[in-house]
Amino acid sequence: MSVTYPIHEVFDTFQGEGVHMGKPAFFIRTFGCPVHCPWCDSAGTWHPDWIPQDVNRMTPEELIRQMPHNVNIVVITGGEPAIHDLAPLVDALHERRMRAHLETSGGFAIKGEFDWITLSPKRWKPPLPASVQMANEFKVIVEDYEDIEFYNSMLIRCGMTEQSTKPIWLHPEWSKHKNPEVLDAICEAVKDGKGRFRAGWQLHKCYQVDRLDSRSKPLVPLGGNFKKGF
Repeated sequence: MSVTYPIHEVFDTFQGEGVHMGKPAFFIRTFGCPVHCPWCDSAGTWHPDWIPQDVNRMTPEELIRQMPHNVNIVVITGGEPAIHDLAPLVDALHERRMRAHLETSGGFAIKGEFDWITLSPKRWKPPLPASVQMANEFKVIVEDYEDIEFYNSMLIRCGMTEQSTKPIWLHPEWSKHKNPEVLDAICEAVKDGKGRFRAGWQLHKCYQVDRLDSRSKPLVPLGGNFKKGF
């Protein structure tokens, strides 16, 4: 029997974050997450107030049939996608010469030979050292200036070396993306970080590109303003 995955949504968009920002990408958002960030903007994948009545389970082949014929990058995100065995899906993508990218908290063992891994550490579920070693880039969500040093120290404790050249993107938590104290803290960290930190953003939210695909579901944010999209 072919493996199936619980799927919250799929949609055609572009990558709005990190090294691959601005590149066309197809997103697969899996259902389920045990991390439960208090400011999560995809709470429809786990929060009891937003869990849908029915969650589709799809095989790798069914997911691939949802994609445009010319897709190159497929981003698997969540929720927390690494709670699932993603190896069969990754293998199916590679058979069709697609690149498999993963977005994860790093708190769960990663199964599958991914082409790119973005690890966003969370204080509620620290990343596994093996996941930190596998990651190609890191994304830190900044609520206040203390978060920058907190997460940098966490990554070092989990195996990232001081000499690492992997970028650490600093993203303002979206409900505070206009907060001058948060933005100033990121600016100072980037200027003082000797290339370790980069200023990050969620470009897809500025363009609202996800909404152009009717399969994309509205954001379900926690700790923000639903009407404003965060």
